[in-house]
Amino acid sequence: MSYLIKPSGYKAVLNLAQTEMGIKMIKDFFQQNLSSELRLRRVTAPLFVLKGMGINDDLNGTERAVSFPIKDLDDAKAEIVHSLAKWKRLTLADYHIEPGYGIYTDMNAIRSDEELGNLHSLYVDQWDWERTMNENERNLGFLKEVVRRIYAAMVRTEYMVYEMFPQIKPVLPQAIHFIHSEDLLQRYPGSTLKEREDAITKQYGAVFIIGIGCKLSDGKKHDGRAPDYDDWSTVADNGQVGLNGDLLVWNDVLNRSLELSSMGIRVNKEALLRQLEETRTEEKKELYFHKRLLGGELPQSIGGGIGQSRLCMFYLRKAHIGEIQASIWPEEMRREALAAGMHLI
Repeated sequence: MSYLIKPSGYKAVLNLAQTEMGIKMIKDFFQQNLSSELRLRRVTAPLFVLKGMGINDDLNGTERAVSFPIKDLDDAKAEIVHSLAKWKRLTLADYHIEPGYGIYTDMNAIRSDEELGNLHSLYVDQWDWERTMNENERNLGFLKEVVRRIYAAMVRTEYMVYEMFPQIKPVLPQAIHFIHSEDLLQRYPGSTLKEREDAITKQYGAVFIIGIGCKLSDGKKHDGRAPDYDDWSTVADNGQVGLNGDLLVWNDVLNRSLELSSMGIRVNKEALLRQLEETRTEEKKELYFHKRLLGGELPQSIGGGIGQSRLCMFYLRKAHIGEIQASIWPEEMRREALAAGMHLI
């Protein structure tokens, strides 16, 4: 079911021409900074992959991939990617990327089961990145250092936007706050997941929530995460579970938190087997990607995705992701959005 947030008195800061200019500048500037911070080279990525190889991202395990038959492959099915979480790790191996270096790409996806609204679209565009790491870097300190580097690129990009458009004042704090999802649950008992995220992000401005996918003390997960890419079940060096997380910033326009990135240290053989067993998906061990991982053919890595349209939406102070990207929206939403000052492309 679609849902539209209509901020009271909303008026776009930039007109359509300025918005397009801002989008181009933000995308160019941020990806250059991301590449420099993490030592990533750009690679070309697929829009679709063959079904049944375990390469496509399962997201929460319930979303349906858009698929189509390929005539010249005897009608074998291809799937539009949900993300490139596993494809990137295969690419690190095939390109023989050394530890300390990695890749990034422009990922374009279709997620037909998304509930459409201010932050969710059928069309997903993000920078997917992956970096080879050493075994001794499988710890919380390394995860946090990578998060800080990504966040530093975000802060610099916001200042670049301010130089272009002085009417858009920087709001990001200089440092990002880290908190585990279990600590967040204990801090706000009785609150929903979204209420907890909003409360902590409003307090600190920018937050990285650690431990997405593991069960918390109330028997629930902070959020779902597929069992075969992020390591959410390893006990970290502080005794808590999980080597992954989500990066959120406070969005004054919508008066709520905004997730910009999900990332994490990837599963090794032990974590993959443990998480497949926990999610009762052990049949995946027979798939192409999983066989290569279990056979020791894939490097240890850390990686994630950073939403391009969401990042631009935040920097340009837009109230709807449809003000940044062209997509399909219910006609009723288009009419309501326009009446509320949001011009959906």
